[in-house]
Amino acid sequence: MKINLLKRLAMLAALAIPGITPGAAMAANNVALSSDVFVERKIENADGQTAVMLEEPKTVIPGDNLVFVVKYKNVGSTPATDFSVTNPLPKAVAFNGTSDGTEIVSVDGGKNWGPLSALTYTRANGEVRPALMSDVTHIKWKFNRSLSVGSEGKLVFRGTVK
Repeated sequence: MKINLLKRLAMLAALAIPGITPGAAMAANNVALSSDVFVERKIENADGQTAVMLEEPKTVIPGDNLVFVVKYKNVGSTPATDFSVTNPLPKAVAFNGTSDGTEIVSVDGGKNWGPLSALTYTRANGEVRPALMSDVTHIKWKFNRSLSVGSEGKLVFRGTVK
């Protein structure tokens, strides 16, 4: 089943930026955010070797790997301190990890946070089990260090279309 991503991309862009705890980061620290979503495509070169390319997703199918990139920049006149960037994960996407491993996650819609290995998941029947990557609903990075004026960076996480 193919999923048209025109509407989904609009939703993902809307989710990625507001998820920052935006009022706090933007107002207090002047941290600007932008986000992009790419689909990984394997392309065979003329010499027969396979290369992985990142493309703007137009249509995706279950099993496609997505790469989410959130860019941040201190656009203020003073260092930004003590802020976080939070991204809800679209329901149609299973979490596959981050590029830096410094995130904490939620498996209950953002109510509780921690490293995935420390979380549990409660099934509909009340059974509790260790949380899995497929249970992740939100991803958060906490910046406990100062971000100097003009400094920028990016946060990358991956997912697979369910």
